Amino acid sequence: MSRCVELRTTLGSRAAAEELAEAMVAQRLAACAQVTGPLASVYRWQGAVERAEEWACLLKTTRAAQPALEAAVLARHPYELPEIVAAPLDGSAAYLGWIEQSVSPGGG
Repeated sequence: MSRCVELRTTLGSRAAAEELAEAMVAQRLAACAQVTGPLASVYRWQGAVERAEEWACLLKTTRAAQPALEAAVLARHPYELPEIVAAPLDGSAAYLGWIEQSVSPGGG
């Protein structure tokens, strides 16, 4: 099982995505974050097909910190039901070690 994950969410503006990214890194819940967009999103919501411009926020964290990161994202997120999905990260041992160190209390 991978020891690190990338958690993804989307927000309605670049500013909101960047604010979330900075807050999660500042709180040591994520080692780093990337904001990408705009994205053209099409989704079903409350029985209707909707369209929106969104920005993705990709947060790198550890599997151990994932529940706290998810809770913090939910607490700050403006959507009623935000997208929060996670995928395991596989990569260089040095990079994964940096993620682990960055989210640990007293880490780098």
